[in-house]
Amino acid sequence: MGLRKKLTEQAMGLSAKAMERLFADERRAAKVAEAIGAVQRGKAAVDKTQAVVMHQLNFATKADFKELGRSLSALKKRVKALDEKLSGS
Repeated sequence: MGLRKKLTEQAMGLSAKAMERLFADERRAAKVAEAIGAVQRGKAAVDKTQAVVMHQLNFATKADFKELGRSLSALKKRVKALDEKLSGS
């Protein structure tokens, strides 16, 4: 077994034990869940505000690039299908 793999396994084991201890108390687990929820809501608010600002500045957002990627992928598939039809004729 390589050193990297061994260290990774040890780290995973230690983190699992730490999480087990952290969530052993129901009240503590509830507080952690609340904190995680608050962070997620905060991140969603920041992302939404960032998207509005980016659009106001005429900059593309991450979502815009993802949508463009999906459109490009669909277009590539259509071009490939048409190319195969033309080559088969």
